[in-house]
Amino acid sequence: MPELPEVEIVRQSLSKKIKQKKVQKVIIRNRNLRFKIPLNFASFIEGKKIIKVKRFSKYLILCLSSGCYCLLHLGMSGTVHIVNKNKKNIITNTSFYNSPILPKKHNHVEIIFENLKIIYNDPRRFGFFEIIDNLYLLKKKFSNLGPEPFQSEFNYEYVFSFLKGKKRNIKNFLLDQKFVSGIGNIYANEILFLSNIKPDKKGYLIKKKECKKLVVNSRKVLSNAIKKGGSSIKDFQNIYGEKGKFQKNFKVYERNGLSCRRSRCQGSIQKKIISNRSSFFCNICQK
Repeated sequence: MPELPEVEIVRQSLSKKIKQKKVQKVIIRNRNLRFKIPLNFASFIEGKKIIKVKRFSKYLILCLSSGCYCLLHLGMSGTVHIVNKNKKNIITNTSFYNSPILPKKHNHVEIIFENLKIIYNDPRRFGFFEIIDNLYLLKKKFSNLGPEPFQSEFNYEYVFSFLKGKKRNIKNFLLDQKFVSGIGNIYANEILFLSNIKPDKKGYLIKKKECKKLVVNSRKVLSNAIKKGGSSIKDFQNIYGEKGKFQKNFKVYERNGLSCRRSRCQGSIQKKIISNRSSFFCNICQK
């Protein structure tokens, strides 16, 4: 599943292409995604300008000139492709999984502009679109989610208070979108490594200084991932066909059996299934 950095790359890519452009037509080929696309979806968007492309957590937010919003969640395998009308054979990809052939049977939605169109392709159909009538309802939609790592609300006091007395492991907390929004399995592993914390350490055992490390390193890891264009685990590419490069900086993820990359550490990277997810950590420097 794409995590915050990959969705942010999609947002940046889309913003460059569709900001201030008017939607001419919407074609829905399959309404049966994770949640059924509303019958009024096309009329809700057609004729509206995309004022801005925003993101919260793993959601893309198309801000419409009508004051309404269109949300898109990519799910597990959703991809956004941009096709230029003047170059019909060139398909560029803004999403986490790249489908160079782009099988037509998985093209569920097309949003058409004057000189280009956006194709939403999703083989597993876990992604979804949602229409939101106003800002109040948009905020309400996200009210049950925790703060993003970049928000000031995500600070060590918040983290320490949230974890206090809890017996769940810290890896589980980082993946809990009600605690912090946007972090997935890849980056949770990397954040815990930089923080010298084992993924199965219980929440109530996390000290204040470790909470500070978690906050700092969450921002550091995600910022670096965005700067490097995301992580190309499954051929993620931006709209220019460039792969993300952050996977070259992985310290632990998918490095089981290899030596620890921390200076002077003699440990090796271990793999362990925690809460049904693969966790990677150093057997010596993470405690």
